[in-house]
Amino acid sequence: MTIEHAADAAPVGERSLAEMLCAARDEYRVEIRLARGGAQAAENYSRRIDRLVMRIYAEASSQAGTPVALLAIGGYGRRHLCLHSDIDLMILFGGPIAAAEERFVKALLHPLWDLGFDVGHQVRQLSELAQAETDNPEFLVAVGDSRFLTGDAGVFERFDTLVHGPESVWRQPTVEALFGLVAERHRHFNATIYQIEPDVKEAPGALRDVAAIRTFVALTQPGTTRSVPATSGRLVEALDEAEEFFLRLRSLLHLENRRNLNVLSHDDQEAVAERFGSPGGEARRQVEALMSVYFHHARIIARILAAAITEANPPPGPGTTKSVGDNIRASRDGIGFVDTVRASLQPRTWLNAFQAAIDEGCPVSPEALAFVERHSDRYTSEAFFPGTGERDQFLHLLTPKPGLYERLSEMHESGLLGRMFPEFRKIYCRVIRDFYHKYTVDEHTLLTIRNLSELADPNATQRRRFARVLAELRQPELIVLALLFHDVGKWTNRNHAEESIRMAEGPLRRLRVPPESIRTVEFLIRHHLQMSVAAFRRDSEDPEVARQFARLVGTEDRLKMLCLLTLADIQAVSPNTLTPWKEDLLWRLYVDTYNRITLGYGDEVIASGQSSIAQLQAHRPPEISKHQVTGFLEGLPQRYLRLVDPRTVYAHIRLSRDLEPDEVRLTLDKHDDVWGLSVVTKDRPRIFSNICGVLSYFGMDILRGQAMSNRQNVVIDVFRFVDADLFLELNESGPSELTRLLQDVVTGNVELTAMLKGRDAAARAQRGKIRVHSLVHFDHHYSDRYTVLEIGGANQWGLLYRISRVISEHGCDIDLVLISTEGDRAIDVFHLTRNGAKLSPDMEQNLRADLEQAVGVADEAR
Repeated sequence: MTIEHAADAAPVGERSLAEMLCAARDEYRVEIRLARGGAQAAENYSRRIDRLVMRIYAEASSQAGTPVALLAIGGYGRRHLCLHSDIDLMILFGGPIAAAEERFVKALLHPLWDLGFDVGHQVRQLSELAQAETDNPEFLVAVGDSRFLTGDAGVFERFDTLVHGPESVWRQPTVEALFGLVAERHRHFNATIYQIEPDVKEAPGALRDVAAIRTFVALTQPGTTRSVPATSGRLVEALDEAEEFFLRLRSLLHLENRRNLNVLSHDDQEAVAERFGSPGGEARRQVEALMSVYFHHARIIARILAAAITEANPPPGPGTTKSVGDNIRASRDGIGFVDTVRASLQPRTWLNAFQAAIDEGCPVSPEALAFVERHSDRYTSEAFFPGTGERDQFLHLLTPKPGLYERLSEMHESGLLGRMFPEFRKIYCRVIRDFYHKYTVDEHTLLTIRNLSELADPNATQRRRFARVLAELRQPELIVLALLFHDVGKWTNRNHAEESIRMAEGPLRRLRVPPESIRTVEFLIRHHLQMSVAAFRRDSEDPEVARQFARLVGTEDRLKMLCLLTLADIQAVSPNTLTPWKEDLLWRLYVDTYNRITLGYGDEVIASGQSSIAQLQAHRPPEISKHQVTGFLEGLPQRYLRLVDPRTVYAHIRLSRDLEPDEVRLTLDKHDDVWGLSVVTKDRPRIFSNICGVLSYFGMDILRGQAMSNRQNVVIDVFRFVDADLFLELNESGPSELTRLLQDVVTGNVELTAMLKGRDAAARAQRGKIRVHSLVHFDHHYSDRYTVLEIGGANQWGLLYRISRVISEHGCDIDLVLISTEGDRAIDVFHLTRNGAKLSPDMEQNLRADLEQAVGVADEAR
């Protein structure tokens, strides 16, 4: 029966069911058009539908032969019906269900179907509810929001005792069912509130999550009047406001689309923003304002839901409490303050809690975050950084590592980050409607830091080539500092990079960041888009692209920092933005630019009058004379001073003093995951290749090797490598074994070739399995002083040793080798001389033949 037919069937003088429904919807539409279709309007509409359903029940009740109660469940049970919502009913019989009861069900449902309702109905006999229906999680959760409509009150009371009573066997199964449903639904949306076209009912942080919060609290804390978890007590009003906002959104979507559609599409965003009267002179700005409010509320809901889930599923056991710092303790709930009164008077100490959480690998406790939220508004940004000690502590906290993103997110959600840096608060939930960025500006910013921190995770397997670049940096925290402020300028419509620099001036000044570091951070912010432009919007095969980009960055460190910042920034736009192709383009530009910057290093010899020499002389230790500094540096290339810091220069000078012809002196140290090796000795054949061989023997992955010599015939070989097999870490005697073998091999007391024979045979067998094109290329144009040799081949064990050994056997000197990898491909660039001059054409030809055999070019030809 259609709505019109239902109207025809109405008794004379009484409004038909269709007229009742039309009147209810007309009344609801008036409120919705005024953008007032929230909780009160939905409740009023639900009550009108209640009367309609009760009338149908009254007309059908004579059909039933056993007591029956009619219940509203789910969203209808919560009185949250929208214009075109389904209505969920439970028809509960007190006795057996026979033919009469089946006729009653039909008499109840058919008029509702005729009116056009989608009815979700559950028919049960009261005795069936003695046990929870664990195989039907949707029903378990829907029954949690049940309310009595009409019928036999006694049947409902017995149902209420069985399902909602203090001894109910339904309670824990319903909690577990809700856990599963929430997790499954969130997986469908990639577990993020940040949806470009969000579903205001089903998406994370939307209406389903509000209902889940209230259900968790009702089930785990029976008898309480609270509607949010205990740790979210201050957010009761915030949750109500968020629910009201989403209900109004949903009602407008039903009005605009004239059906049960809950996705806030791009077109709907414009219509809804106009209905709400969002600020902005054009549709784009109005939508950005609307979606900023959307994500603000979604964040609050997500935060409260996380607390509700934790309270509903607490960690097992009583747990232990331990001190992890001054007034800081770790417990089962996370990191917290011991004496909150003391902490409330010392805001400069709050960072200790977040640093402890990173160190302990756990969250800051909900109580501590609530404490920070309560007290942070009383302090200005200066109160958190009264001195350089607090600055250093904050910069240390910014060191990329696992857990940094989570802790910064906690600082942001609790308001601490915005109090420390009011500039950052200006992009809170800021939306840029460019159909490109998936996340709000502040979340995008924090995700860039997460992406960078993932490169520092020793257990990560992706993007290891970029991770090695990160490991080489001495101040990686400057990248995080730049990322934190690189988009704060998006609060306005100006050039956001320049505006971000302007806004970052205040935080950098308050932190008392050293001038050189400020210049680095400002450089990264100003040019944070330039590398992606050069990599993706220029011809990567054009050498002029790398040449111009090399002029822009100027130094190795700036290139590395900008490369990593660009990688993290692109990856944080959306999950699919950083494709493998784009990642390869970015890496190729990095390698080309790196080679462009470093290829000329060997041509420049240290000049005695340059300022860096004067600084070394002025700060030299008392036991090192001025003559020793001058004599040691004479003849060394400029790249030596760019490669090592003054402390290392002085260490090398000490190693070189009174050096005997057959003596080898060395240092071995570790910075984060990268080891540094310096070997100082008198010049002799095959030093470089022998060092490569020893490092390969112990399974080390060489990142860079450089060989330099001065006019005193002292050779300084500097290597950086990764201990991929953890030999040095797991073996207490490992460092001494490595250094002892190095000394024996370099001095000729041990024959390395025999030691490597077994591993070399295995490498040759593996070589044939890796399908990578090999090349050997000589270039005379890059350098006036050196022949530049570029070798590409399969990235495998012992490659650098084999190449350097062949070069040494031909009587050539290696002054510099630049090592890079692209997946399974290794690209090594050597600066070579023979007898102090470039290689002749005949020498190149002879060397090429042996090198091609070493890297497998001949095997590929076969």
